[in-house]
Amino acid sequence: MVLLLILVAFSCFNGVFSLAEKELLSLKRLTTTPVPARFLHTPKDGATILEMKHIKHLQKGLTLDLVRVESIQSRIKNVFSSHVESSQARVPISSGIQLQTLNYIVIVTLGIRNLTVIVDTGSDLSWVQCQPCRLCYTQPEPLFNPLVSPSYRSVQCNSQPCHTLQSNTGNSGLCGNNAPKCNYAVTYGDGSYTRGELGRDRLTLGTTLVENFVFGCGRNNRGLFGAASGLLGLGRSDLSLISQTSDVFGGVFSYCLPDSDSGTSGSLILGNDTLVFRNTTPVSYTRLVPNPQLYSFYILNMTGASVGGVPLQSPSFGGNGVLIDSGTVITRLPPSVYTSVKAEFLRQFTGYPSAPSFSILDTCFNLSAYEEVNIPTLKMQFEGDAEMIVDVTGMFYFVKRDASQVCLALASLAYEDQIGIIGNYQQRNTRVVYDTKQMQVGFAKEVCSFS
Repeated sequence: MVLLLILVAFSCFNGVFSLAEKELLSLKRLTTTPVPARFLHTPKDGATILEMKHIKHLQKGLTLDLVRVESIQSRIKNVFSSHVESSQARVPISSGIQLQTLNYIVIVTLGIRNLTVIVDTGSDLSWVQCQPCRLCYTQPEPLFNPLVSPSYRSVQCNSQPCHTLQSNTGNSGLCGNNAPKCNYAVTYGDGSYTRGELGRDRLTLGTTLVENFVFGCGRNNRGLFGAASGLLGLGRSDLSLISQTSDVFGGVFSYCLPDSDSGTSGSLILGNDTLVFRNTTPVSYTRLVPNPQLYSFYILNMTGASVGGVPLQSPSFGGNGVLIDSGTVITRLPPSVYTSVKAEFLRQFTGYPSAPSFSILDTCFNLSAYEEVNIPTLKMQFEGDAEMIVDVTGMFYFVKRDASQVCLALASLAYEDQIGIIGNYQQRNTRVVYDTKQMQVGFAKEVCSFS
């Protein structure tokens, strides 16, 4: 497996050397042994830890990623057309590759059961597969059984969570004449779905307890969730984890996503204790762009970008805004921005043989004859002088392990007026801080190595 080595200037213990706005990428063929996600019970620095890990690539994941992006754009289009009308918890966050998903996973405890769930800032309702299950996909962990959880309670049809299902999931609570339980149905843009009833149970994040957490007890689930036990919704609506725990964590959370091949883990931190961060640069903040029609999303104002230190020009800078989403893999840029990024990258990354395009990635190289290459890095600028530096591990997507097909890990949107999306591949080794009370998002460099 190709191992991407993060290179930091003058940090000899990491084997890193920075050349202006470029970073050295090792292409040596190394093999790593996947390390399973861990659940840490011991508080550290006033926080409890959930581990995040990434193991290896799944090629079909890019096709599925395209469907997700198209779904998000469709949701945005439909919304606008219809309207124009402080406690702390620190938990390890890991790659979901071992569970056949390119998204990131954490381990939480629901009732008395440890469960591995996908972390998704683009979703709101959290859910897990439940017994008895009428139609469930295969997962390695035992299904959650509400009958053996002493703290489980059903959500009733006349309750506030049931009434808010329409705005949170797009489907109103389904309550039959003789059914006091609140049923739910969530269909995702890629055709995946989960159906069941709402329940309440004790959620444990490391050692932090969240009583009466509302979630979906899925009895009928199908789709692109890999083998994860469910999903943890970190959006902004009433049913999301962030909203339900706002009195505990103050509406603040952050994560540091590890790269896919290092075998290390990152962390998901709930709460605003910056002392537990391991960032190597100060956190720079940009405001969340208010949008009542898209209030559940995290939208930023992207004002500029540079490749290898060279500023880029585009009419889309400061325009429609950009989503930051942990559930999208590859960053999507408006056509004019992507064209500018691609042209400047190719101007600086010259002399290397090309390779066929792959899925949504159209700029690929054959680097099998090289042991290391200098990569121009990407910086994204946001309103308020905030910036996010894309780590060297987020610049290339290795289609083939022998580096004979390595692609620039960015893609273009179909139209200029669509909203861009910053995916998790480009967020690696960055501490991303979400503050829903102060309405801001922050960025800082951090090597996402959990210990």
